[in-house]
Amino acid sequence: MSECLVGWSHIPFGKRDDDIEAMIVQVANAALADAGLEAKDVDAVVVGQFNGGFVQQDFPAALVFQADPAFRFKPATRVENACATGSTAIHVGLNTIRAKRARIVLVVGAEKMTELPTKEVGDVLLKCSYVKEEAEIDAGFAGVFGQVTARYFQKYGDQSDVLARIAAKNHKNGVDNPYAHMRKDFGFDFCNTVSDKNPLVAGPLRRTDCSLVSDGAAAVVLADMETALKLNKAVVFRAAEQVNDFLPVSKREFLDLEGPALAWQRALSNAGINLLDLDVVETHDCFTPAELLEYEAMGLTPKGRGRMAIDEGWTFKDGKLPVNPSGGLKAKGHPIGATGVSMHAMIAMQMRGEAMGMQIPGAKLGGVFNMGGTAVANFVSILEPLR
Repeated sequence: MSECLVGWSHIPFGKRDDDIEAMIVQVANAALADAGLEAKDVDAVVVGQFNGGFVQQDFPAALVFQADPAFRFKPATRVENACATGSTAIHVGLNTIRAKRARIVLVVGAEKMTELPTKEVGDVLLKCSYVKEEAEIDAGFAGVFGQVTARYFQKYGDQSDVLARIAAKNHKNGVDNPYAHMRKDFGFDFCNTVSDKNPLVAGPLRRTDCSLVSDGAAAVVLADMETALKLNKAVVFRAAEQVNDFLPVSKREFLDLEGPALAWQRALSNAGINLLDLDVVETHDCFTPAELLEYEAMGLTPKGRGRMAIDEGWTFKDGKLPVNPSGGLKAKGHPIGATGVSMHAMIAMQMRGEAMGMQIPGAKLGGVFNMGGTAVANFVSILEPLR
């Protein structure tokens, strides 16, 4: 592949006072400035937003034009693909460049979730499941993952302590991320104990096992190789793979995460590398059992033995494959449409040595895994610095 990331921006995730338009405008302008470009230089715009009823204002692709009148009359498209919406937007941008319909594409991911009460947020998110069979599951999408977690425990033994270690790792990492929603180190004991402040939410999942309801936005600027070589910085896509699976969980063995595993296999093969050639990974920990299962899907451990990765410290910042030094969705937050764009921006920062306290020393090869639904839409990117 020869497409590159040449600029990026990120605002702090959390419960924000600004609306979806203001967030989109802010990150769009900041990403272009980071790339040393202007709105007039952009050939196409792609916006990722799930919405689903989070806010009244829809049609977000048109909102980018509020950032600069020079965007007027350029093609702008909104995409949606559940929690993988942000990575989908990036892939649409990559494909546009690959098809030679653009040299420079601005990609924005944004979501405003906190205007709704928590119960209604859960109802909106449950639309990412197979409603015909899964809509009556208690606790919304957390209930779906609660059932998955219970099945994993039944098959491989209680792993509650493992989930707590993952949560504690990611919250500790989040302290060093200025963009994170939750910058607090809760520690293992708190995450491993059911209490009034950390109650059970769904099945064996505690509050610390679940990602946060957040507002936020991030943006990246994509460019072809010829253009990227003329700019101040560039991170190149060594691979970018999408693998989709059936929507109903009943039609597949979820614990095998076949879609994510295949996406990883294809990306690593196309990049010509092995997993442990990577220096850092940002993976989709919407719930702590997702990160546990993803250790197995990416090939870091055999099936049913994901706990090895956290027990042996492999995925800590000083381990052999640091996972989620940003704090992941668990600490950073999970504004649906922004998540995939955020993950790519985080790895781009790592590749450029710009990740501040999150920085993995000497990182030169990074991976992203972003998942929509219960491993339905699966995206893996492999990134490395161009210059």
